[in-house]
Amino acid sequence: MLIACMEDLIRRTIGPSLVLEVAETEALWMTPVDQNQLENALLNLCINARDAMPKGGRVTIETDNCVFDDREAGERDIDAGQYVSLSVTDTGVGMTPDILARAFEPFFTTKPLGSGTGLGLSMIYGLVRQSGGQMRMYSEVHRGTTVAIYLPRFIGEADSAPEAATITDTPRAKPGETVLVVDDEDLVRDLMLEVLNDLGYASLQADDGASALKILKSNTRIDLLVTDVGLPGGMNGRQLADAARQLRTDLKVLFITGYAENAVINHGYLESGMQIMTKAFQMDALGIKIRAMIEDKD
Repeated sequence: MLIACMEDLIRRTIGPSLVLEVAETEALWMTPVDQNQLENALLNLCINARDAMPKGGRVTIETDNCVFDDREAGERDIDAGQYVSLSVTDTGVGMTPDILARAFEPFFTTKPLGSGTGLGLSMIYGLVRQSGGQMRMYSEVHRGTTVAIYLPRFIGEADSAPEAATITDTPRAKPGETVLVVDDEDLVRDLMLEVLNDLGYASLQADDGASALKILKSNTRIDLLVTDVGLPGGMNGRQLADAARQLRTDLKVLFITGYAENAVINHGYLESGMQIMTKAFQMDALGIKIRAMIEDKD
C-alpha cells in the first residue's frame, strides 16, 4: 500500500530513462515507524539509486514479511523475530568495499564539492535504528547496489499506536509572509513548497545560490530563507546565507542538511536567526520550525 500510493511520484522523480519495478507483498505487516518519515526515506533511496545510474538502468522496490531465526538474524545484526523488509535495488555503478564501509557516516559523501550533498544515508539509518530496526547495504562495482531496511513487526491494533501530528495541526502563516526555498533536488524543493502553500505562505524558489541571490537583490518581501547546505554551482548554502545577510541584515535562515550540524557551523556556532534541520524530517516539523523562526521562537 505504501509503494502503491507513492509509485507515480517515484516514477516522476527517477525520470523516464530508468525502469521502475515494484514487488510489494500483499497483507504487509504493520511496523512501528512514522509513515511520513518512511515515505521520505524511500524517496531518498530512489533518488540515490537514480544518481547511481546516469546512463539509465532499473530501480527495483520490494517489500516482504520476514521471520528470522537466530542465524538469519545474526547475519543482519538484529534480534530473531518477525520483521517487515523494504529494499531498493539499482543496476548502477556500485560501490567499492571501502566506500561501502563508510556509507552511513554523517559527513561522508561521494559527490564532489559544489555538486550538492546528496541525501544522507546516515539520516535514514538513524530513523531505522530509532524504530528498532536495522539497515544493510550490498553492492558490487558496475553491478549495482541494494539497500535493505528491516523494521520490527507491530503486534496490536492499528488505532492503538500514537498518531503523528498532521499538517492541519501546524500553525499557519500570517498574511504576506514569504519564504524563499533553495534546493537543487526538485523533489525535496517541491515537497517544501507544498507544505508552505498548504500553510498559507507565499513562496519563492531557486535551485542554486546564484538564482537565489537574484531574488534576494530584488525588493520582494522575504521573511525566511530555507536553503540546502550542499548546492551546485560553486556556492554552498552557508555562503549563500552570508551573502544574503549582506543584502538583508536581519534575514532569518534555516539550513536543511544531510550532514552533521558542524558542517554549516562557523567556528562552532551559528549566528542569531540561523537554525538547522537534518534530513529526513517530517513535513509538519518543517512547518512548526518555520513558524517558530519567523516569530523568533526557538
